[in-house]
Amino acid sequence: MAFTAKDVQALRQSTGAGMMDAKRALEANDGDMNAAGQWLREKGLSKAAERASRANTQGAVGVFVDGNVGSIVQLKCETDFVASSEHFKQLVTELVVLVATKGEGATADRAKEVEDLQLTLKEHIEVGEVVRFEVSGDGVLDSYLHVQGGRGVNAVLVELEGGTTELAHDIAVHVAFARPKYLAKEDVPADLVEQERATLEQITRNEGKPEQAVPKIVEGRLQGFYKDICLLEQPYAKDDKQSVSQLLGGARVVRFAQVEIG
Repeated sequence: MAFTAKDVQALRQSTGAGMMDAKRALEANDGDMNAAGQWLREKGLSKAAERASRANTQGAVGVFVDGNVGSIVQLKCETDFVASSEHFKQLVTELVVLVATKGEGATADRAKEVEDLQLTLKEHIEVGEVVRFEVSGDGVLDSYLHVQGGRGVNAVLVELEGGTTELAHDIAVHVAFARPKYLAKEDVPADLVEQERATLEQITRNEGKPEQAVPKIVEGRLQGFYKDICLLEQPYAKDDKQSVSQLLGGARVVRFAQVEIG
C-alpha cells in the first residue's frame, strides 16, 4: 500500500515519533497507519505511548452558558505550568463552546488539536470530564468558575426550576466551595447510608453511651453526614443560619454538576 508525505506527518503527530522513524514504520507495514503505530510502540520509538503512561492530574476546566444550554470541559495535563499556557487555555475555551453547540461527543472533532498540543508542549494531554445541560420550559441555568493562576480549576453548572439566574449563580458559588456529592438525602445510595450508620453506631458505643440512647444519637449524627454531602441539607455558604433548601424558597434545583482539577 502506497503512502504519502501527509501520511508520514499524520503518524508523527499521533505518535510523537521522528520523521525517519515514522517513514520506516510505514514502509515496514505497507502504509497501514494502525500497524505502523503499533510497530513504533514495539520498537520503543513512540513518545505518545510514554506520555500516555504519565499521570496528568493538572489541567484546566472551562464553563460556558448560552441561554438554555451550558457546558463544562476538563482538559488534563501534567503540570500547572502547561495548564497556564495560552495555547492550552485557548483550547479549553474552544472545546467548551463546541460542546455547548454540538453536544458532549463534539470534543472528538478536535482530537487532532489535542494531539498537536501534546507534541508542542510535550506532556500527556487529554480531554477529561465533559458535561452538557440543556434546559427546557421555564428552567434557568447559571454557572460559576473559580480561577487560580489564570486558569479555571473548579467549574459548576446549576439548573433551577421556578428560580432566577441570580439564584442559580448563588447556588453554583455555594457548590464550588461546599462540594456536595448528592442533591438530596433520597439520592444517597442505601448501601452508603447503611455503612455510615454502622460506623456511627460503633463510634457511639465506643464512647460508652447508654445502649438505649444509641439509636437516637446515631440518627442525629446521620443528619450531620447528610449536611456534609447533600446540597439541599447544607448550610448556605454565605449565611449558615439557613440551609440551601431554605434559600431556594419556592424554587427547585433540578440538577447540578461540578468538575475540578486536582
